[in-house]
Amino acid sequence: MQRGELVDPFPSARGGLASRTISRATIDWEQRYRRTVIITDTLTTAFVVASIGNFFGARDAANWHEKWVILAFGTELLVLGALAVSRAWAPAVLGQGAEEFRRLGRSLFAAAVVLALGGIALTSRNIKLWIFVAIPAIAILTMIARYLLRLRLHRQRIEGRCLRPVLAAGSPDTVRDLIARSRKFPHLGWRVDAVCTTDGLGPDGDHLDGVPVVGRLSDVAGHVRRDGYRVVAITPDPHWSPDRLQRLAWNLEGSDAEMVVAPVLMEVAGPRLHVDAVLGIPLLRVSMPAFTGGRRVVKGVVDRLGAAVLLLLLAPLMVLVGLLVLLDSRGGALYRQRRVGKDGREFTIFKFRTMVAGADRARAALAGRNEGAGLLFKLRRDPRVTRVGAVLRRYSLDELPQLFNVLTGSMSLVGPRPPLPEESAAYGPDIRRRLLVKPGLTGLWQISGRSDLPWEEAVRLDLRYVEDWSLALDTVILWKTLRAVLYGHGAY
Repeated sequence: MQRGELVDPFPSARGGLASRTISRATIDWEQRYRRTVIITDTLTTAFVVASIGNFFGARDAANWHEKWVILAFGTELLVLGALAVSRAWAPAVLGQGAEEFRRLGRSLFAAAVVLALGGIALTSRNIKLWIFVAIPAIAILTMIARYLLRLRLHRQRIEGRCLRPVLAAGSPDTVRDLIARSRKFPHLGWRVDAVCTTDGLGPDGDHLDGVPVVGRLSDVAGHVRRDGYRVVAITPDPHWSPDRLQRLAWNLEGSDAEMVVAPVLMEVAGPRLHVDAVLGIPLLRVSMPAFTGGRRVVKGVVDRLGAAVLLLLLAPLMVLVGLLVLLDSRGGALYRQRRVGKDGREFTIFKFRTMVAGADRARAALAGRNEGAGLLFKLRRDPRVTRVGAVLRRYSLDELPQLFNVLTGSMSLVGPRPPLPEESAAYGPDIRRRLLVKPGLTGLWQISGRSDLPWEEAVRLDLRYVEDWSLALDTVILWKTLRAVLYGHGAY
């Protein structure tokens, strides 16, 4: 057995010794991964500090042994201290989600503020170098390093290693949904190894979707302490009263298990959820989604600056693509189409033409062959698509002209998919919430499968983005878009 590998698929069915071995192995790999992240952050920070010190210190030898040394060591200590205080090394956030990068960003911003105040106090004329060069360089390199570590961890999880054994406790329907999600997204690190239900039985007798049912909901704490599960996932069930949940939390104290309770809410997560104590009662507070304010201003600035930079960098490629489109078939290089944007306002979207001239008029004849989900019209082998157009669609190169839409403000770099007017007209009240924000050049739908997604899942992802939007989530989506484009999954 390799160190850290989880080898027993059904710990509760076999007894305590094997299960405790699994728990110990889980804790081992979690600690190793955390140590690796801490060491990587430390070495990255030291590398940046040393590089800046060696390069600029050699040009300022008179001050090198005084303020340069103070600022160099001070910067590294501030960064590492801020990471520790902000719990950027907490095992619960390492390896998944945007929260890891959000905490990393907050830590480095706090370090920059403290460094600026300290530099003013020391009246150092070199402080700007450390604030505007060192901290951004540390941020870029640490985020890249953490992403590479995360990719390696995800590969191990897909292979069945570095998973956290989960005991799910709740109604069979809600537990079944949890099992399905954990199997669909193994990179998130959960593996449901056992189930507890109200009566200790599952639809298949002693199993539920292949996972053993090991007892009743009242027996959860005993199974956890005996068998060593790392996560206790509480799903909705009438059994779970506030008193029973509190007693379960008390009974789990001192164990290695983390108790996770799924609130009975719509899909709201991330920065909108807060736990407050009101009149001595713990309440889950759901803040309103942010459609205006400072963060939206920052998003708008980043959108336009990013679009301008990308247009400059990609101009030669766009010229080449335009020429290939013209040479491949009759018609113009660009295709213009009306789409619906924020608040239901229509705008003209720009794309490279990927179909033969007059393709819109031929759509009615192909309606019976539609393979798109819901309101979407899609064909995997659309006869209207040109040879060059098929390549452009596979790698999303046809969407590059939409950078002009981002630059002019009708679109964003990240957001829901921009619908056609006829699609928007068929929206119900819930789906129309997609129009509360600007449509995006990319989004959760693109990094999650694009046209291969069922209609309901595409809508759910768009609504999730609208509800839980954050700058950190935008950053993660942009980063993952590159991989989605290179692999071309769901693009046709």
